Amino acid sequence: MAEEKKEKPKGPLGKLKEAVDDKEEQLLLLSTFVRLGILVWSAGILTLNYVEIPGYKQEQKIDPTFIASVFTGTLATFGVQTSSKKKDGGSSGGSISKKDMEILIAKASETAPAQTIRIEQAPVKITPETK
Repeated sequence: MAEEKKEKPKGPLGKLKEAVDDKEEQLLLLSTFVRLGILVWSAGILTLNYVEIPGYKQEQKIDPTFIASVFTGTLATFGVQTSSKKKDGGSSGGSISKKDMEILIAKASETAPAQTIRIEQAPVKITPETK
């Protein structure tokens, strides 16, 4: 009688190698699962920071800044961008229009003594005034 060879049960990586033939596709799929794991982990930590579990007394709250940056960074790798809208209905983002800048300069000049210098030529040489 010939002995039959028993196949070992394959782990997740073995199943991945069978399902996808190309090495690059295998790495792409693996990296997606790693990013999903990090996303779930960071979302769980953030959730636990804000939710009270009955029967468990939380001794101290953690600073969620780092975990939130990991969460948003991982979301960005999937193409999801988080943004916040301004309360006054303005556009979101870091750019300020020329009109908005003029308004800010006018308000600042009313509250504090300042001087705005507009330079239109380069190079500029600044010399002290002699009396």
